[in-house]
Amino acid sequence: MFEYFYNEIFRSVIIGFGSLFNQIEVRKKDSNDDTFSIIQVPLAYGPTQKFLARMEQEANLNKPIQMTLPRMSFEFNGLEYDPKRKSTKTQTFLVEGPDGSTVKKGFLPVPYNMKIELSVMTKLNEDALQITEQILPYFQPSYSLPIKIGGGIDTTVNIPIEINNVQMLDEYEGNFDTRRTLVYTFTFTAKTYIYGPVSDVTDNIVKRAKVGYVAASTGSFTSDGKLSESAKAGYSRDVTYSVSPRAVKDYDGVVATLTAENVDLTTNVFDVDDGSKLTQGEYIYIGSESMYVESISSNKIVVRRAQDNTELENHVLGSKVYTLTAADDAKIEFGDDFGFSGNYG
Repeated sequence: MFEYFYNEIFRSVIIGFGSLFNQIEVRKKDSNDDTFSIIQVPLAYGPTQKFLARMEQEANLNKPIQMTLPRMSFEFNGLEYDPKRKSTKTQTFLVEGPDGSTVKKGFLPVPYNMKIELSVMTKLNEDALQITEQILPYFQPSYSLPIKIGGGIDTTVNIPIEINNVQMLDEYEGNFDTRRTLVYTFTFTAKTYIYGPVSDVTDNIVKRAKVGYVAASTGSFTSDGKLSESAKAGYSRDVTYSVSPRAVKDYDGVVATLTAENVDLTTNVFDVDDGSKLTQGEYIYIGSESMYVESISSNKIVVRRAQDNTELENHVLGSKVYTLTAADDAKIEFGDDFGFSGNYG
């Protein structure tokens, strides 16, 4: 039933989460507001209790060979299924292989929430406040963290990291010789996805489809629903419809010409620098809007706006005009919502 696969999702999220906090600094200033000390706060993976126990066992935290404050630690300590982001169980996805010539298919990933705690340990409250202010502004309440998925999927997804709460603990128990330890605990949720195994499907990609129609009466069919041989011989005219993929955006980066005037949302007739570079009946691409060229008169063109489910846009004088040609068709991306051009025969 099961097969081995490992996409390194949890590991990648943990490493990516830690990288968010490995450049935090604490700066000390004198009475003239001049900085005389800059401390880069060390970050390690592990439970807070381990570091607190170490501090209790070593009273002199200023010794260079022992642990000093401030410092931070983080730990992955929980995992739960997220039904709010659930998708259809049988729906699949396609990704391009690392060599660019293969395509892999797999079922849509399963949504899970990773619980991660970040602990900030300081001696002075001022140090804790400095660190806290360097963290909170980036979470409103989430931060989108790009994570590369391995295991043959080889794609990058954005994982939202949400901050849930901040707890503050002042550990100052015992006699006057006991060192003070301030612990600020930040609780985060990483809304990740768990991917399953993927398989190669290069040979199953449909690049062209052809459908044939034959007109026949009800009595021309056999008992199993197939057209009888006598009926086939009596018809000389079949109608077929064929389709082939057509690019709906520019891929080759070749600029045909430029707009010679501003084009607003209501304009369907405008001038270009060189109308001879365009062809009647072809599609052009300006900004992120696709247009169909209905006619050309010198440098003035008449177009149908917002084709292939693109949206109307304003285009300024000098905007680049791309033509969607066979060169673009050949570079259609896997998963692209490309259109189809059909012809009857």
